[in-house]
Order: sequence, then structure tokens, then C-alpha cells
Amino acid sequence: MSQVTDTSLSAQIGANLPYLRRYARALTGSTASGDAYAAATLEAILSDPAQFDAAHGPKAGLFRVFHAIWSSSGAQMDDEFAPGSLQAKAQDHLRRLTPNTREALLLHTVEGFDITPLAFVMNATAEEVSELVDIAYAEMARSVSGKVMIIEDEAIIAADLESIVAEMGHRITGIARTETRALELAAEEKPDLILSDIQLADQSSGIDAVNRILDRDGEVPVIFITAYPERLLTGEGPEPAFLISKPYTEQQVRSAVSQAMFFASTETLKA
Repeated sequence: MSQVTDTSLSAQIGANLPYLRRYARALTGSTASGDAYAAATLEAILSDPAQFDAAHGPKAGLFRVFHAIWSSSGAQMDDEFAPGSLQAKAQDHLRRLTPNTREALLLHTVEGFDITPLAFVMNATAEEVSELVDIAYAEMARSVSGKVMIIEDEAIIAADLESIVAEMGHRITGIARTETRALELAAEEKPDLILSDIQLADQSSGIDAVNRILDRDGEVPVIFITAYPERLLTGEGPEPAFLISKPYTEQQVRSAVSQAMFFASTETLKA
């Protein structure tokens, strides 16, 4: 086990905590539940620093402690949603997936763990986690389809995102380069999912555009794409549950879209 000083431990955990919180929120489908699991992870390490094993890097060490807690709690997803609500129905759907597949997929594609450290985090073999990732892709592809709106001012990136999302079987309602156009598109046809950049062509904010759409049209799952994820994962104020870092990979987009779409309208969920 890699031993670290208290100062080094604090620095290594602090640098990777925003990514743990991002992962925990995507995994549970809830900001509150995700942050509660992240807090429990920190408490466990503070009570017994020997649990933090940085043999595969500090991020893997932090996520491994999280997974020990997640597994021992029965991998409980958020139960704060009202019975019969869209969110509660989505969570029921998630519970029918093969155990550990969502975890493996998120860790591999969104958090960027290669198979060896991924196996370390999940306390499994490389063969087992590779199979879990394959199963996750197949199950999620069969489970959801819907309408996606893209807010992105760079034409090449917008076209790339459109191609990836369309190949997954979703329909693109339109591409907006500005906040004004985003509002117009959402009014023309409410999407099941919004994929949004942060900085737009006219110097407007993708975050402001999304907030105005949600205030006007009601809840819609959102994935933000940014070159500076740490600026949105500060622990201060509202934060996104789904976040992709630039430069992104096709796998990251596919994984995040599949995850977020689970929390879209129940009309997009197939039994």
C-alpha cells in the first residue's frame, strides 16, 4: 500500500474530489445523494487513512474507498423522489440493469480509468470489468431513445456531437449557437435531453440558456461540456449532475448521454 503524509493525503484527495462528486451524482441520479456518498467517503478516510491506497494513483484510491461504501450499502440509488414521479420511475428502470454495469461504464468512459485501475477501484478482475462495460453499452442502447437539443457554437464540435448522438438512435431537434437561438429551439420542440457548451458564440452563457429553458419549460436532463470542469464543481451553489470535459471522447459522450437520458421523460424508457 502506498503510504502518504497527512498533508499529501489532503492534497491528493482535494485534487480529485470534484471528479468523485461528479461520478457519484451521475451514478445516483441525484446531487444530494451523490454528495452524501462523497461525504461518507471522506469520513471513512479520515477515520482510517490506511483505506486510501494510492498504488494505482490517488484518484483510483479515492474511488476505491467510495466503491467499498457504495457496495456495502447495497448500491442504493436516490429514494427522495415522490412515488410515481418521472424520476422515481427512471430509478426503478435503472435498478433492473445488470448489477455494476453502470459503475463500470462511468468509471471507464467518463472518469477515464483504464481496465487495470478500474478493476482495482471495483475490486474485481480485468476480465470482469471489461465484460461489465460491454454489457452496459448493450443494455443502455436498448433502453432509451429520445429528442436531443445541442447548444454549441463551434460548428465542427456541434457536427461531431450530432453524429454521435444520432448514431445512438436519438433524434436531434436542432443546434443552437447562441442563448437566444437555444430558447427558440426549446420553444419549438421540448427536448428530452440538452447537450450544452458553456461559452457561446455571442459571449452568452450556455448555463444561462439552460436555466432559462428549465425555468420556462420544466425539468429536462442536461449534460454540460466544458474545458474547465473544476469551475463548475466548486461545491458552491447549484452544480450539474452530468459533466463532460473537453477534449472529450466519443465513449464519454455516449456514456453521459445514456446515463442522462434515463432521467428524461418516461416515454423514452422502454420496458
